Parts: sequence; structure tokens; C-alpha cells
Amino acid sequence: MSELITTGSRESFSLLGGPLHQIGRRLGLVRGTNTVRLGLALGVGLWLVIVALALIGGTTDRLFQLSVVGGHARLLLVIPLFFMCESWVDPRMTAFVATIARTGVVPRGATAALDTEVARANQRANAWWPEAAWLLIAIVLEVSGTRLQEYGTTEVYDPSRSTLAALMYFRVGMTLYRFLVYRWAWKLALWCWFLWRVSRLDLRLIPGHPDRAGGLGPLDGVNERFTPLVAAHSIVQCALLAESIATGTLVASGIYPWLTAWVTLVLLIDGALFLCPLLVFTDKLWASRTTGSGQYNRFAARYVSEFEAKWTGDAAPADAPLLGTADIQSLADLGHAVRVVKEMRWIVVSRRLLTMMALAAVVPFAPLLLFQYPIVELAQKVFSKLVGL
Repeated sequence: MSELITTGSRESFSLLGGPLHQIGRRLGLVRGTNTVRLGLALGVGLWLVIVALALIGGTTDRLFQLSVVGGHARLLLVIPLFFMCESWVDPRMTAFVATIARTGVVPRGATAALDTEVARANQRANAWWPEAAWLLIAIVLEVSGTRLQEYGTTEVYDPSRSTLAALMYFRVGMTLYRFLVYRWAWKLALWCWFLWRVSRLDLRLIPGHPDRAGGLGPLDGVNERFTPLVAAHSIVQCALLAESIATGTLVASGIYPWLTAWVTLVLLIDGALFLCPLLVFTDKLWASRTTGSGQYNRFAARYVSEFEAKWTGDAAPADAPLLGTADIQSLADLGHAVRVVKEMRWIVVSRRLLTMMALAAVVPFAPLLLFQYPIVELAQKVFSKLVGL
């Protein structure tokens, strides 16, 4: 593995790669870290092919039924969101790795080990065999008729819908969708493994760092860029519920009492996927906070003792000017520094991140309200509230 390590490799950390990425680059659909065009070509492009086949076969009325909304959601929204997410998150990952090396969170003695982990992650992200394996698994699942979910008509192949458009979606679209889900699962596994390896290095966390995370604050920014993936998960779940209501599997009036529990379950799943991996730094953050609190408290006690002896004790000069003295400002700054150490987080998760994740998970379920309140009626109610009628 040593031959993979090059000078400055920590500056080039990236999970972009693999056969699909290389094909996108050759076709001009991938430019730098922007892979959104590739996602649009796969999702929207396949959707347009299905629509064309439906027009030729005269089955457009069946194509645009609510009972198959999951197909439209996956191709038009979810697949592009997959690629939007990787386009957003990869530069932040690169910046995080470079920052912890540049700021000394990873000390000079551990940078060689960091370079090794970066090289391993890059090599695995660029390997051809993971994507080949996921594609094979997706094809086998489709051919064998295995389904991971039981409800929703787009999850179960119906022989009565054996039109060209239906075959294109059920055979090609669902296989593509599953392949991209497994591809993202592999990327998340690589990222989690990389974070674990970094957490085992001899890190030099800074208790008084303003980010309240010992210098690991940029990791919070990385997870903010996973919100498209969280939204994609919720969109799929919302579409499946809409399909089930449309086909009579679920009753629209009965879904709302337990919708809160359903959304809570989605939040728990997303939290486990995107927030729990950050717990690998908890032991070192806690140790740094404990050690830092002791050091800062001892320093503060010494400073305050000398301050009191100088300004409030019997030897304090009665005619010394108080306005503008640096001692008082330093005392205030010291109090702020001690407070920063006490507020140091034991997990790199901020309120902003939790809010963004929650919104990305909850907002996609809003269209389900239209089953109870048609859009015209809903607009009238909102207008009435606004004008006070």
C-alpha cells in the first residue's frame, strides 16, 4: 500500500470514482466533482424513455396513475438527489481531511498514517469490483423476483402490466435504482471506515477550539451535505405510502394518527446512518474535554488569584487607573475560554445539523396531507387564516 501514498495525498481525498463515474467523465456528464448531469441522464433520461414507450403503446393513462407514483419519484427525484448529494459532500470531505492535517488535529507524527488511510479509501472508491458486485446483486434480485418491500404496486411486478413501458421500469428502472442504493451504501461504508481509522490516530484535539469540537468542527459541515440523501429516503417512503393509499392497501383517513410514528422511524434510521458514525470520536472528545477542563480551571484559578492580589488585595494601588486596563479584559476573555471548554461537545453534531436533517426527513411527507385536504381546499383554508375570515 505504501506505493499508493504520494505527497499531499491528504489534499486529494475523494470517494468519487468507480466504473460509473469513469463512464460519466468520458461522456462529458461529470465535470470535476459535479455529477448531477450523470444523475439526470440516468433518472430523467430513463423516465423519458418510459414515457415515449407509453405513448407508443397507448398506455399513458396507466403510466400517470397515482398507484405508480413511486416510479416517477425514484427516476425524477431520488436518482438525481443521489448524485446531487455526492457532488455536494465530496468537496467537504476533501476539505475536512485537509483541514485536520493542516491545523494539527492530526499531528505531524501521524500524517503518514493519515496518508495511508486516504490512499486506501481512494483506491477502494476507484475499484471496479464493488460496483460490479452491486449491479450483479441488483440484477439477481430482479430476475429472482425478490422484493425488499411488500407494499406499493411499483415494488411488485404485475404480469398484467407487461407493456414495454412497464417492462422498462420494472426490469430496468428498479434494477438501476437498487444498484444506485447499494452503490451509496458502499460509499457510506467507506466513509464510516475512514472515520473509524482516523479516530484511532493519535489526534491532538484542542479543548478551547471555538468550534466546540476540539477542531473537528468541519466534520459537522460534511454531514450537512448528506441532507439530499435523507430527503431521497423520505421521498421514497412517502411515495410508497401514497401508492398504498391509492390502491386501497391503506385508508387515507387512518394514516395520519400513526404518521408521526412513521416519520419518527425514518428519523431514527437516518440518524443511525448519518449521525451514529460520528460517535467514533466520542472517547477522544470526552477525554480532551476532561483534560482541558482541568487545565483551564487551574490556569483560571492562578490568574484570578493574581488578579485579586493585584487589584482587590491590601497591596492594590489606590490611584491606579481602572479604565482601559488590559487585566480586566483578559479576565473576561479567560471566562469565555473556560466556558468554551465546558461547552465542548462529545459528539460532532450541532443544532444546525439536527435541524437540517429533521427538515430533510419530514418535509417530503407533506404531500400526504393532500389526501385529506385537496390543494384547492387547503389553499382556501390558508387564505382564510391570512385574511382572518
